[in-house]
Amino acid sequence: MIIEVRAKNCYAFDEEVALSLKADMRNKKFSSNVHRENNFNVLKTVGIYGPNNAGKTCLLRCIKAIRNIIINSENNLMSNYFSKKEVCELGITFLFEGRKFSYDFMYDSAKKEYIYESFVEIFKDQYNNEKEQCWLKRDTINETYECIDEDLQNMMPVVAKNNILIHLIDTTKFTHINEMRRILTSFAYKIDFINMNNIPMEHTIELMKNKNKLQDKVVDFIKNADLYMDNFEYVEMGSILNEVDGKPDEKVLDIPDQIMDKIRLVSTYRGVPVPSMLFDSTGTKKIAAMASYVIEALEQGRILVVDELDSSIHFKLTRAIVAMFNNELNTDAQMIFTVHDLNLMDCKRLFRKEQIWFVNKDEEGTYVYSLSDFTAEDGVRDTSDIIEKYRKGAFAALPDPELIYSLLSIKGNVEEQ
Repeated sequence: MIIEVRAKNCYAFDEEVALSLKADMRNKKFSSNVHRENNFNVLKTVGIYGPNNAGKTCLLRCIKAIRNIIINSENNLMSNYFSKKEVCELGITFLFEGRKFSYDFMYDSAKKEYIYESFVEIFKDQYNNEKEQCWLKRDTINETYECIDEDLQNMMPVVAKNNILIHLIDTTKFTHINEMRRILTSFAYKIDFINMNNIPMEHTIELMKNKNKLQDKVVDFIKNADLYMDNFEYVEMGSILNEVDGKPDEKVLDIPDQIMDKIRLVSTYRGVPVPSMLFDSTGTKKIAAMASYVIEALEQGRILVVDELDSSIHFKLTRAIVAMFNNELNTDAQMIFTVHDLNLMDCKRLFRKEQIWFVNKDEEGTYVYSLSDFTAEDGVRDTSDIIEKYRKGAFAALPDPELIYSLLSIKGNVEEQ
């Protein structure tokens, strides 16, 4: 599970920002929203609010960049759009197999070089104080090198910089670094990303092809989300061809497999089966596409990162999905999401204060901060109406559109300068 994400000079962020999922156990409210393991307390969900184009998606892109770099996938990391600085800094602290680790690196986007990286394990002593053990530190700027495998430490100054260390050497020759690779990659492969404005159906299709308990749970999720639906299934090709009068046209048989897979998804309403992709609403299709990710996350303890969770989804459904992750029956799955729906900003029935985050920007830069940063001195108490305070701008991160000027311009009521 993710405990903290750090970013500096990346995408929309110039100065360092941090998104923390560490639970403040001084507050016992909604304890089921917290995953507790070996004295580490991690939030199961976090919702991120803010105006359009403030940087919410960029925060998720930072998580995706960290994941892709760890698994040696495509590196789309960019330095801050408006900064002349070329070195991006990213870091992530996470809980894996009951142990806490932190991984940080610096990437020179101009030279395409990783000029710094460190990996540490964080322990808690008998007094609950945190202590660190350094496994790896490769600082090519200051020419400082540390490694828990001493044989590798002497080699590090001559290792290339075009990738992170675990992808540049044969890690099987070094006990601890090989274990570090396993920890990092296993953790990274647990993270899934979906954009609700462009969510692919393929993942759900693959699960629907296999007759198993996971398929049944996906179908149940979709049916429970759309109460008018009797069934949702992936039907055999013969069922599709039987709908065609007479002998099927050759063009029907030549449909690419990817498109045919989508056609074979069938929803049933009042006993009448209909092609899901043609008949169902945009919201229902998004629910179907999202279902496989939600079920897999809860079933397998994965981390689901969702951009625009409430896009085309009814507010009661988004609330129900978040509640699934917050529930005490969820022991190790996590969801991080951006959202605009104010109905979710509910600290009386759904969220702890530290689960609500904001992204805001002004002429000076982009900021990331939590509702928990606001105290009783700021007029924010456990009994406060958080939604109403947000509407009134108490936490900033609120758009202030002045579209009346566009209307006046359209109607010719604004004098030309």
